[in-house]
Amino acid sequence: MTSERHPRTIEWLGDRVRLIDQTRLPHELVLKEIADYREIAESIRRLEVRGAPAIGVAAALGIALAALASGGSIDALRGDVRRAADELASTRPTAVNLRWAVDRMLGVLDDPSLGAPDAVRDGLVQESLAILEEDRELSRRIGANGAALIDDGDGVLTHCNAGGLATAEYGTALAVIYAAVEQGKNVRVFVDETRPLLQGARLTTWELMQRGIDVTLLVDSAAASAMARGWVDKVLVGADRIARNGDVANKIGTYPVALAAREHGIPFYVAAPYSTLDPSLPGGGEIPIEERAAEEVTAVQGVRTAPAGVRAWNPAFDVTPARLVEAIVTDVGVFRAPYENSLFARPRASKA
Repeated sequence: MTSERHPRTIEWLGDRVRLIDQTRLPHELVLKEIADYREIAESIRRLEVRGAPAIGVAAALGIALAALASGGSIDALRGDVRRAADELASTRPTAVNLRWAVDRMLGVLDDPSLGAPDAVRDGLVQESLAILEEDRELSRRIGANGAALIDDGDGVLTHCNAGGLATAEYGTALAVIYAAVEQGKNVRVFVDETRPLLQGARLTTWELMQRGIDVTLLVDSAAASAMARGWVDKVLVGADRIARNGDVANKIGTYPVALAAREHGIPFYVAAPYSTLDPSLPGGGEIPIEERAAEEVTAVQGVRTAPAGVRAWNPAFDVTPARLVEAIVTDVGVFRAPYENSLFARPRASKA
């Protein structure tokens, strides 16, 4: 995962997938072993595995499980795999990495050179493992590419969790911090708790503490006050989808953090794999925003905090306009505005 002392977020065990159940952190480190793609889909829905890159990897491995479970003719195999792909792709609508990984797997399924069922199954397993390994490698490249943005002594604020738990191993936004620390830089990290599901409080602080990094937890509404006190030099977040113009979808609460950073003259950086870019969407207004159950807002960790029957709005993500983003760090480089020119000046990578 984020340390040699702990298991990786998600792994392939040959005939099943092992993943960390993130709903149990930080109180318990629980590993689940799953042999059915339907359970993978449910784990994504329940946020047992979460983070845009990690759910893309999980979906790819889920399709591999569906292929291994399917018997009979090539037509039956293709039908079974397509049903699994449709179910996995529908689990969470905002993260583009999910659809990207599913499409890569379907590309193998439709490869005319793989005519026999066994060849298709093997091809799907190998492609899922390639997606898994590439995610591990590109996280390291994101960290290496972004470390120069962090100065010795910086206070860095982050929102939600964009570390090893959100990827196959190392992270996106936290990868930049990890790489900077590995270079010998002293970095203090301020972590928003990230209501309503507390990914910052439960997951990001846990990761950073495992690495011995100086971390302070904030309630979400204290972020601007921390900036006003001069504690924050940079803001660094992940992303679930980036539109063609550079608008960024990330965990709900990211947009007000970006507004506060602009007010205080603090650079706001985004770190994400290049596969998170979605050139099919001209701007953030077209990004589908997942809305989750009201109970996540009206209760905390199962304890009700609001009157029974009250209405609640629970969007899982918001969109930060490109004008508030100082730079976007990816595995292929660091990009700056105008993003429609810089991000897509290079051919879109066929693999992560």
